[in-house]
Amino acid sequence: MTAPVAHSDSVPESLTRLVLSHLREIPDFPEPGVLFRDITPLLADGQAFAGLVEGLADHYRGRIDAIAGLESRGFILAAPLAVRLGAGMITVRKGGKLPGPVIGVDYALEYGTARMELRPETVTKGARVLVIDDVLATGGTAAASTSLIEQAGASVEAICMLLELSDLGGRGRLQGREVDSIVIF
Repeated sequence: MTAPVAHSDSVPESLTRLVLSHLREIPDFPEPGVLFRDITPLLADGQAFAGLVEGLADHYRGRIDAIAGLESRGFILAAPLAVRLGAGMITVRKGGKLPGPVIGVDYALEYGTARMELRPETVTKGARVLVIDDVLATGGTAAASTSLIEQAGASVEAICMLLELSDLGGRGRLQGREVDSIVIF
């Protein structure tokens, strides 16, 4: 296992150890030269997954009213955490995947653009929102999503990522925000 660089100071070290102990590294996936960090062993272990959810619930309890899960692995983390905290869940999806009236934000990719959307009626005005996803890479998805949530009238209390790939600079696109990365590579 590649050694992590760190974890966010605000994140309990026990959560970092839990995630690391269930992380699998797959070289050359999805293409040669890429080291894929797979969280499915964590999700497959019911006790470990429950421990992660409980640890996150303890960390954010009393601070949030809703959790925004980012497509698609963010949904896996957001749903049980929202249930545990009695909070609402907001789904932030890639463009064209939500029915009805939506608001959206386009953001730049290395070669082109992408779009994130949400249904504004799922966001309570003034709500304190936790944004959650599996990986912080370039920060484009997280930055676009936080912009959307604020456009809908809520405030982003914190952004939580299981893994952060620090060499891709995503944290820089989220300056001024609390970014809680459980494991930073």
